Amino acid sequence: MAWRQLLLVACFSAAMLLCMLREGTGASVGTGQGPGQEARKGMEEKVFVQESDASNFLKKRGKRSPKSREEVTAENRQKLRADELRREYHEEQRNEFENFVEEQNDEQEERNREAIEQWRQWHYDGLYPPYLYNRHHI
Repeated sequence: MAWRQLLLVACFSAAMLLCMLREGTGASVGTGQGPGQEARKGMEEKVFVQESDASNFLKKRGKRSPKSREEVTAENRQKLRADELRREYHEEQRNEFENFVEEQNDEQEERNREAIEQWRQWHYDGLYPPYLYNRHHI
């Protein structure tokens, strides 16, 4: 019974698809000349340039031909700008790392100073200066 329902659904969907395709071809635009074609052709003439100008515009310089002065200066400006940006980036990274290292060293020195101060307070024997070499042996 299930295969009959599946077959019926498949046939129905195929019939709907064929109807939609038939309607789509009827609504397509023909290739005949219409009243708007002349206006369109005039517009194309205004938009597009002549063939000789277009070929000169799209003509590329050969690989072995020398670059013009403008091309060389433009490339040099781009390289210099890229170098400047790279230099600024690395300088900023170096400054951030130096600040980080300085903070770490300051924290380590503070911890060492506190540990030394605690050691001196613990081992103070009432004499001045409170160092081990100044202790009196009994």
